[in-house]
Amino acid sequence: MIGVFDSGFGGLTVLRALLAQMPGASFVYAGDTARLPYGSKSRATIARYAADSARFLVDQGAEFLVIACNTASALALDEIRDAVSVPVLGVVEPGAAEAAAHSETHECIVLATSATVESHAYANACSQLGVRAFEKACPLLVPLVEESWTDHPVTRQVAKIYLEEAMAGAERDGLHPDAIVLGCTHYPLLRSLFAELIPPAMRIVDSAESVASRVAANFPATATPPAALQCTFFATDSVDKFRVLGERFLGRPIPSVQLVDLGG
Repeated sequence: MIGVFDSGFGGLTVLRALLAQMPGASFVYAGDTARLPYGSKSRATIARYAADSARFLVDQGAEFLVIACNTASALALDEIRDAVSVPVLGVVEPGAAEAAAHSETHECIVLATSATVESHAYANACSQLGVRAFEKACPLLVPLVEESWTDHPVTRQVAKIYLEEAMAGAERDGLHPDAIVLGCTHYPLLRSLFAELIPPAMRIVDSAESVASRVAANFPATATPPAALQCTFFATDSVDKFRVLGERFLGRPIPSVQLVDLGG
């Protein structure tokens, strides 16, 4: 059983990729919807909240944890690993590794939330792999995705402006990026839009897909996948909203969501 954690709904894009690559696995997902957004919290508070959720997932039987939250991965991965006895994988390093593997210029652009950009987690992870990264905060994209405006003209215009600013910033820094890393779990829902707006030669690196590939490589394929979806969902608040909005991220029905109290 694999546990997947996020502060809200975005991590369901990581679960979606995991389900596609690991049809024989069982999953348990926890969304800390009562305490989001994490980006406005202190590092100590983020670490405490994330560790609470990690321990909860292990108590549910998770044998491997995926921290499908860029903020928690960037700011609290060490604390999460200290809190549990099972392997833990964040979303930052796999995305950086894929950018390093596929960028011929060894330079990329990272699109992420303000909190993730301010942590410089992607820039640091890329630097360790010999890749220079220009990080661009795109704070308006998350609420637009959650409003289901993925095909809306407003979203297209906002994304276009962010991409133009990112390309201009990279050029000022002397970079020639040939890859764009989607450093927020909401952004895979905008992948087709980004593909229309960037130069054809640029590669899109989806951290959700990168994480799923990394996890799948750690486990042998199951010969006979189960007939029914083996996934349990928990949220710390607004379970009805989680189910309805979550189905858009997961791309399939969510039959039920259980309410759990992880404390204050």
